[in-house]
Amino acid sequence: MSLKERVYSILIVSATDSFTSAFADLLPETRYCPIHNVTSVSAAKRVLAEKTFDFVIINAPLPDDAGTRFAIDTCCGKQSAVLLLVKSDIHASIHDRVSEYGVFTLPKPTSKPTMVHALSWMESARERLRLFEKKSLSINEKMAEIRLVNKAKWILISELSMSEPEAHRYIEKQAMDRCAAKRSIAEEIIKLYS
Repeated sequence: MSLKERVYSILIVSATDSFTSAFADLLPETRYCPIHNVTSVSAAKRVLAEKTFDFVIINAPLPDDAGTRFAIDTCCGKQSAVLLLVKSDIHASIHDRVSEYGVFTLPKPTSKPTMVHALSWMESARERLRLFEKKSLSINEKMAEIRLVNKAKWILISELSMSEPEAHRYIEKQAMDRCAAKRSIAEEIIKLYS
């Protein structure tokens, strides 16, 4: 799927309806859907506990929090691209605090073209996060397979008095002879002897 065909989900965290409606007007539904709006950090945390979003846009400050810690926590704990909008007089100091965690920042007020550019940056960041997710999944799957094969080897060692190299060779040979994954052979061994 090309980047132009992707659809991104957005959580807007803003206490002001004017920002929410102005920002929502920039977002074509064919590209950004669903768009969920909340008015506080506590509401945003509840929503994020149930659902993930590609983008989290935070219009700081919020009634229950400045939004800075929430932006950092969201960026570190979720696979979301996060944009924090802050008053221009404090933008530099906030940017210095949050940028190392991957949080994008913009000073307020900001123009529509700048917001459109920010969305493009966030799309790039989200796609990079998707690549990391795929790599992480494949590493986790590989580690699970290694643990399963090791468990099967130890069963062969204890039940059939094989050495570790013999057990390893047995599993590999079974997988090759039967055109099966080592994981499948290991699962059969574990099921047979457990």
